[in-house]
Formats: sequence, structure tokens, C-alpha cells
Amino acid sequence: MLAYVARRLALAIGTLLAAVLITFLLVHASDSTPGAVRLGAGATPEAVAAENEALGWNRPLYVQFFDYLGSLFRLDLGSSLVDGRDVAADLADRLPVTASIAFFATLLSGIVGVLLGVTAAVRGGRLGKGITTGSGVALSLPAFWVGILLVYLLSLQLGWLPATGYVEFSADPAAWFQSLLLPVLTLTVGGAAIVARTANAGMREALTQEHVRTLRAMGTPPWRIRYVHALRYASVPVVSTLGIQFIALFGGSVIIENLFALPGLGQASQAAASSSDFPALVGVVVVATAVVVVINLLLDLLVAALDPKVRTA
Repeated sequence: MLAYVARRLALAIGTLLAAVLITFLLVHASDSTPGAVRLGAGATPEAVAAENEALGWNRPLYVQFFDYLGSLFRLDLGSSLVDGRDVAADLADRLPVTASIAFFATLLSGIVGVLLGVTAAVRGGRLGKGITTGSGVALSLPAFWVGILLVYLLSLQLGWLPATGYVEFSADPAAWFQSLLLPVLTLTVGGAAIVARTANAGMREALTQEHVRTLRAMGTPPWRIRYVHALRYASVPVVSTLGIQFIALFGGSVIIENLFALPGLGQASQAAASSSDFPALVGVVVVATAVVVVINLLLDLLVAALDPKVRTA
């Protein structure tokens, strides 16, 4: 197990460094320069060139890259070229917004999806077909359309939840929960459908395994066969699906954050890209990649704990 952890940790570090390098090269391949961004559209070419020199933009690329890596080890992501804000501090304020939405949407998707998928596999019949059909319909609905529909029903018509905005947890925990509920529900619709299909397929396969037939022959209670032995077998693909879903929700939060006016990483990345704010843009990529790499590592370790055969892969 230690060797498996060491391999996965080395792969995680290599992935993070590769992401930083690719983003760094793409930024430097851009037509714009930090001097032009900082001084604005009215700056003269001479002033822009002088500003680029002052910012170290003209130094050899490898020197800039290793300097940036050194700053990363000190958790220094630089300052925004647009407003001078510290990028690390700004992203530290935004990260909990995106992470909270992705976490709670994944958690709720897992609970609802597993309940529906296992019920469809165990009960079968019309109920199972209905759950399968409903999952297919939910999976085909675009997230932004679901979000607009929920805003119309739960905010504009019923007035139960705020349509947009975000409240800090420290300011008002109840208002914080309400501000997250609509985006979480929006993402849960499609997420629960994916998990339900995965749990249904995994449970059906688990119930046909030889060890399950042996347990039936030994007189093991049906509930124990289904919800202990079979469910553990089916949990491996479900856990993998939930991990991938969290990564997808975390990385694809731009549309949802804009729809609900949430100050998260998705909104920050869009603002940085539209204004060519290089430090902020690279900072968002670094933070998002680090989160994804850590989640992937934890997911690999969890799957290895559930399925020992994975450790030898």
C-alpha cells in the first residue's frame, strides 16, 4: 500500500507541475503583455515596453518560470495587474464558495443517486423502469436550464430562496445555507442521475456474483446480502463516479456562478481571462489544478482501500 501511495503522490506532483508549465507557456504566447494590461489602452509603446522591463517580462522564459515556482512554494501568486489585489488572498476568499457548491452537490447527488439506483436494481419492475427513465430525462437537461427553472419556481413564484447572491458563513449561517441551496439543487439534478445509473448497473452486477449466490445458499438474510455485501461490491464504481463528478463540478463552475452571481473561482477565471490579468489567471489554474490533483489522489486511495486489486495496477 505504501508503494501505491508513493506512486500516486509522485504522479500528483508531476501533474501539478505540468499544469503550471502549460499555463505559463500559454500566457507567454499571448499577444498581450502585463505592461499593456497594467497601463491600459492609452499607454504609449515606449511606456508599455518600460513597464514590461520593470515587471521582468523580458527575462529568459526559464528564469521567469523557476522564479514563479519559487513563489509558489512560498504560496505567493503575485498581484493582479488590474487592481493590484493579492491573488492568493483573493482566491482564498473565493475558493470556499466553489468548493462548498461542488461538495454539497456531490454529497446530495451521491445520497439521492445511490438510493434511486439501488432501489431500481433491487425492486425492478415498473419502479425500476421509472427510475431508469427519469434518470435519463434528468441527465439530458442542461444545468443552466434547470437553474433558471428552479429560480422561477422557488424564488420568483414561491419566494422560498434568494435568486442570486452569496452570504458569508461567518455573517449568517442560515443565509449562507440558503444562498447555496439553489445552485446545489441545480447541479444535483444531473449529478444524481449519473450516480443512479452507475449504482443501478453496479448493484445488478453485484447481485449476480458467485459469492452472492453462495451467501444465498448459506441462508444469509436478503437485506444483508443486498445492503452489505452487494452494496460494497457496487460502491467502487459509485465512488469513482462521485470523485469525477466533484472534479467536473469544481472545474465547470463558471456557468452556475454567473447564473447565481456567486463570487467563486469560476467567476474569477472569467474576469481574469477577459481582462488578460495574467497573475490572476495563472493563480486560478494553479489553485483549481491543486484541488483536482488532491481529490484525484484521495479518490485513488479510497478506491484502493475498497478494492485491493487496484493496488497492484
